[in-house]
Amino acid sequence: MSDAAQQDIEVSVNGAARRVLRGSSVADLIDALGFRPQQVAVERNKAIVRRPDRAGTLLQDGDQLEVVTFFGGG
Repeated sequence: MSDAAQQDIEVSVNGAARRVLRGSSVADLIDALGFRPQQVAVERNKAIVRRPDRAGTLLQDGDQLEVVTFFGGG
């Protein structure tokens, strides 16, 4: 196994498998997905991750995440 593969973990985002770098936080994932942090809600393993806690919440191999975006308009 390559060094790069050993540094990746697999998480599920809205039901789809995604590989992320070990040590990534929920905030890093939101950024990698291209979302604006203030326009999403995140659930990790069936628990809401509050916005102030996202940078300190590290992803673990096998985490199940649901990311919901909010859009304004009319």
